[in-house]
Amino acid sequence: MVERIRERGIHTMKRLSFLALLVAFLAVGCAHRSSPVSSPSSSAASFQPQLVLAASNSEQIVLKSPEISVKSGDESAERKENLEDGEKGEEPEMATIADPLEPLNRAMYHFNDKLYFWALNPVARGYNLVIPEPARVSVKNFFYNLRFPIRFVSCLLQADFSGAATELGRFTVNTIWGVGGLLDPSSSQQLNLPNRDADFGQTLGVYGVGQGFYIVWPILGPSSPRDSVGIVGDFFLYPVSYISPWYDWLAVRAYEEVNDTSLRIGDYEFLKDAAIDPYVALRDVYRQYRQKKVEAARGIPEPPKPGGVR
Repeated sequence: MVERIRERGIHTMKRLSFLALLVAFLAVGCAHRSSPVSSPSSSAASFQPQLVLAASNSEQIVLKSPEISVKSGDESAERKENLEDGEKGEEPEMATIADPLEPLNRAMYHFNDKLYFWALNPVARGYNLVIPEPARVSVKNFFYNLRFPIRFVSCLLQADFSGAATELGRFTVNTIWGVGGLLDPSSSQQLNLPNRDADFGQTLGVYGVGQGFYIVWPILGPSSPRDSVGIVGDFFLYPVSYISPWYDWLAVRAYEEVNDTSLRIGDYEFLKDAAIDPYVALRDVYRQYRQKKVEAARGIPEPPKPGGVR
């Protein structure tokens, strides 16, 4: 009898330990966005490393060796650059974001930072050694395909009916001919259906809702009041959110985040090493990335790149 009770106790402790590990994985990755490797994250919330990847793919991080160029949220962003024809032009000023909660935000930033380096990063590195990259890319494509409702509904709310039709076409092709989304035939040269990176936070911005002030959530990472509201909408449109029981949902989200992180190991570390103040650098990246997403949805063209870079 005593041995049986002891065995049940050990079994219970093992389950609790497993659930605690899943919660740790989720804490560093319960974010916005899974997407194929070639596109930014489409979720409203982004954990710090995800945001760095998305911004770098959107060419939002301006590097100067050996440091990263960062601007305080209180500075205006004015500088002149050479255009392709050799004339001088001025880059439009980027909007700033207030940071009245900076002491608390910095504490939350360090909390997320430790979770990344102590939990998610080591597991992702081990997973990277075991699973070949093509398989990990297919898993990422699968979860990106599952986020179709977020992008489709967001495009409809933005009156971007062309984007909604494109997303519907991508979802149909990738689900049927892409083996449930594991492959991405819609991006082939024959079809060339570009993805539309849309979410609820971006939709609110299209309708004139400002970012407000900067927030760093202990689990979700960089955000703002506008994007925090968008997170809720994205959550209810993501099919994975309806998996039950709750610990199965945690397991799926944990696996999704470990897989995503395994494909971008080193990006977040690079920003930290290059930045004078990683917190300010991340805040600036977040501000620019979210503003660019809203401008893209509004049809505002991007400013010319330095030195006539195409």
